[in-house]
Amino acid sequence: MHELGIVFHIIKVVERVAQENTLTAVSQVSLELGEVSGVIHEELTDCWKWAVKKTELLKDAELLIETIPAVTFCESCQETYETVKYGRICPFCKSERTYLAQGNEINLKEIKAC
Repeated sequence: MHELGIVFHIIKVVERVAQENTLTAVSQVSLELGEVSGVIHEELTDCWKWAVKKTELLKDAELLIETIPAVTFCESCQETYETVKYGRICPFCKSERTYLAQGNEINLKEIKAC
């Protein structure tokens, strides 16, 4: 379960940002999570709920997750398409010269202090 490691990393980053900005409490953390990042939302949320209770700064903080859709770019025809729906082969020209343009990210988007 790598979700717990991700949660610990997020907490560490938020604590560093809080210290740099003299925040005393965080009420909400927003993440952007790629559709094909390999992270399971429910697992991440469960780990978050458990881990934040162990901190003073984030003990009541809510985790919001926004999904970044997976988009693939085709180098042959220059089109983009939905990765999950079509996979690696371009639905327009059937080329395999494709790469994931977005959708595997994990970004800390926003920290709300109270």
